[in-house]
Amino acid sequence: MYFNVRVYGLLINEHNQILLADEEVKGYQFTKFPGGGLEFGEGLKEALKREFMEECYTEIQVGEHFYTTDFFVKSAFNDSQIISVYYKVDLVSTLNITAKTELFDFTDATDELLAFRWRDLDDLQPEDVTFPIDQHVVELLKKQA
Repeated sequence: MYFNVRVYGLLINEHNQILLADEEVKGYQFTKFPGGGLEFGEGLKEALKREFMEECYTEIQVGEHFYTTDFFVKSAFNDSQIISVYYKVDLVSTLNITAKTELFDFTDATDELLAFRWRDLDDLQPEDVTFPIDQHVVELLKKQA
C-alpha cells in the first residue's frame, strides 16, 4: 500500500456556482472537483496550478486551504490510500473551457473524456460527486454556506 496525494480546487463564480469536472477513465465515469495527482517534486499549490492549466487552460490563484482528508479512503483505481487536499481558488485569467449543462457531455472531447459544469452551490448535494472525500467536502461546503 502506498499513498496517493491529490489536490483539488474549489472554484466558485459570481453566480454562487461551483465548477465540477465530469471524466471517464478506462470506461469508469465520475464527477469530481477540478484537480488531480501530485507529480514527484511538486508542492500542493504548484500541482493545483498545473492541473488547472492542463484541464481548463486557465491560470488560477490558490487561496485558503479548505480541507485535507482525515479518514481512510482506498483508491477506486489501485491499491493506494488517497489523501486529498482542497483549496479555494480564484481565476487569474479567463476560464478557457465551454461549460456544459448535461452530465458527462463529452461532445468536445479530444483524447481525454473530460467536461466541466457549473452547479449552483445552493443545490449542490453529496451525490453530485462520485468519490467519498469529495462528498464529504460538499457536506462541509453546505455547512459553511
